[in-house]
Amino acid sequence: MVVVNTDNSLLDTKQLRLFEALYRSGSVTKTAEILDLSQPTVSLSLAKLRKDCDDPLFVRTNNGMLPTPKAEYMINNVQKILSLLEQVSLFNLEFDPRMATREFRIAMTDASHITLLPTIQKKLQEVAPNISIKVIRFDMNLEANLQNGEADLAIGLLPDLDTGFYQQTLFPQDWVCLVKQAHPRINHTLTIDQYMLEKHIGIVSGTGAPLLEEALKKSSIERDIALKIPGFLGLGGLLTETDLVATLPRHIATTLSKHYQLKLIECPFWVEQFTVKQYWHQRYHHDSASRWLRMTCAELFQENNSGI
Repeated sequence: MVVVNTDNSLLDTKQLRLFEALYRSGSVTKTAEILDLSQPTVSLSLAKLRKDCDDPLFVRTNNGMLPTPKAEYMINNVQKILSLLEQVSLFNLEFDPRMATREFRIAMTDASHITLLPTIQKKLQEVAPNISIKVIRFDMNLEANLQNGEADLAIGLLPDLDTGFYQQTLFPQDWVCLVKQAHPRINHTLTIDQYMLEKHIGIVSGTGAPLLEEALKKSSIERDIALKIPGFLGLGGLLTETDLVATLPRHIATTLSKHYQLKLIECPFWVEQFTVKQYWHQRYHHDSASRWLRMTCAELFQENNSGI
């Protein structure tokens, strides 16, 4: 209940709506119709309102009920309060993607540009034609961006996002190798000895890269790196045109293998698996638009298609 302080008393929301309706209509009968109340109920409520405000507020004349100077003084503030209440009520309505016009900002890696973003964009074209996506990078400002609303969602491996954040698992990731279909030395399997004899593409960034480096170190495997690239963009074309080997998470490897007709081979050594998750700040946990975005991503990418 919202209350407003007059000189000596407090008015609740019902009284504010009664006051505003009487001011607009100048009639108890019309006010009863506007508020869907009986005329006696409006009359009794007006009597209480007059007592609480210590003023007649509305005086009967041949031209209807006219406001007193005190009512004239009150009306602007009452209308502002009711307008704010209406805005708050609209904010809490369920998000309607078919009608909404807004931009969602999602932080993701370049691997997700290839694997997840096309699926998200296709879904939005189908169910939310006036919603756009802005993709932002993972950087040192990500935590602050999620907290202040500059980013609506982050998708990836972000173990440092803990206090104040929610997270939801989307899908697990293990590791595989990728080569061109007509590779002269690699067929359907790859041994560790073969792996060390081949030349490799080193993907030096990515949130999962430290896991691969740790696995190589534990297995005492040294790769002959012929090319280092900062991410996954362009990797498909490089593998198609060379005999190089790439070691990478299965999801991005599967996507690239389909688009570039590459050969996917099980990794010959164990690399710690990880899970791709979506992360959001607790400030936006109950926001209907943010909830819709998270539910959409969960439906698209969770293995069991469960929402949140």
